[in-house]
Amino acid sequence: MSQKDKLFIFDTTLRDGEQSPGASMTREEKIRIAKALEKMRVDVIEAGFPIASPGDFESVQAVARAVKDSVVCGLARALEKDIDRAGEALKDANTSRIHTFIATSPIHMQHKLRMEPDQVVEQAVWAVKRARQYTDNVEFSAEDAGRSDIDFLCRIFEAVIDAGATTINVPDTVGYNIPAQFGATLKTLMERVPNADKAVFSVHCHNDLGLAVANSLEAVMNGARQVECTINGLGERAGNASLEEVVMAVRTRQDIFPCDTDLDTTQIVTCSKLVSNITGFPVQPNKAIVGANAFAHESGIHQDGVLKHRDTYEIMRAQDVGWSENRMVLGKHSGRNAFRTRLLELGMHFDTEEELNAAFSRFKDLADKKHEIFDEDLQALVTESGIEQENERVKLVSLKTCSETGETPVAELVLTIDGEEQAGQASGGGPVDAAYRAIEAIVGTGSELKLYSVNNITSGTDAQGEVTVRLEKGGHLVNGQGSDTDIVIASAKAYINAVNKLLAPGDRAHPQTGDV
Repeated sequence: MSQKDKLFIFDTTLRDGEQSPGASMTREEKIRIAKALEKMRVDVIEAGFPIASPGDFESVQAVARAVKDSVVCGLARALEKDIDRAGEALKDANTSRIHTFIATSPIHMQHKLRMEPDQVVEQAVWAVKRARQYTDNVEFSAEDAGRSDIDFLCRIFEAVIDAGATTINVPDTVGYNIPAQFGATLKTLMERVPNADKAVFSVHCHNDLGLAVANSLEAVMNGARQVECTINGLGERAGNASLEEVVMAVRTRQDIFPCDTDLDTTQIVTCSKLVSNITGFPVQPNKAIVGANAFAHESGIHQDGVLKHRDTYEIMRAQDVGWSENRMVLGKHSGRNAFRTRLLELGMHFDTEEELNAAFSRFKDLADKKHEIFDEDLQALVTESGIEQENERVKLVSLKTCSETGETPVAELVLTIDGEEQAGQASGGGPVDAAYRAIEAIVGTGSELKLYSVNNITSGTDAQGEVTVRLEKGGHLVNGQGSDTDIVIASAKAYINAVNKLLAPGDRAHPQTGDV
């Protein structure tokens, strides 16, 4: 970058983000998100934890093959089996990185690892050297660095840099630090580690106290040149530092920050919506940058100011992050070319003509139900097209529900299971409950409904409703999504989508549910 340092963006949506309870993604979904991140010009995409399961290994391998411009990274503990598995998963990547880690805080070393500090340093050095057999791009993380002794961190970082680590990551694993403290830690490390100039210093902050972005930015101000983050702040517990907030804070305050990113920020909103649709985690309306209200003004004073001069109340342009003020209106008279063009503008594409035709057919069906199709509707259409192509053993043929005051709601439906039609009927506390009971009576998964969430995709009484369900069976968590202008049908679609994932052969358990 011309006069400023480059700030590397390391996205871990596919790995740490997926560890949000219920956010497990299929291989195809990971590829779609990875391609969106690549289009946004993210520097490093952490595709997963290959040792976690055969499914995670295959996902990392598939992302490594699909992505050409970004570095594809796999996580590995400082163990031989982990590192070798990561190396195998990444062997087809255009550019790869192995990210190995070991805990360094007294509480972790004593109670989790049950290792002495000398043993931890020895293991870390060995792991970096092992990883270097597969790639020259090796990152080392000191897990729980935020609660580690600074002298020990200096010692272990010097040792792993000598062993060949090119990136040194300082994680606030449990979100314990506050900005001034965390910034001072980074500054001290970079001053005291003798060979610090031979590696890029990185941070990975969690949001347990709501300070992940603040801690990350403070670290950048004190010399860190890589930030590990996720789309929409997705991640374990309270989540990770939000990519869009970190990137736009640095980009907006170039008067303060001595660095900048290479990201195409106009792709942020599209990527945010894609991740939200796939994971079933809706973005809160008042979320910075990507929330529906992020650039909305209701106060008369604010409206008056913005109309007179945008900078009075907006520090960023909505278009710079992917919000569009001027858009092509799509409706039932729109053609295939207009449909395809708008999807390309939104960063969505199809690998085959058949996929485009299927989505266009859905678009026409939806256009018969509502007057105007919004960008959010198109996102849902494409997501649903991808959903139905994967492992679709169970399909909804028809659904009829009856609900009236003083009567018990009843649902009658017809499904096809592996091409064979089966009918079912059930009553319930409401039409959705009745529909779910009827589906379960036919497919008999024996699963438990853990989450039922409804969101409107756009505004208006003809808006599509988007339903997310989460089913659990034997520790296996799956999400299902469905959308329709009829909320009961959307609910049935979402449940059936989740059922198909439960029935999929070899589908992996959620990364938090099993030992690795």
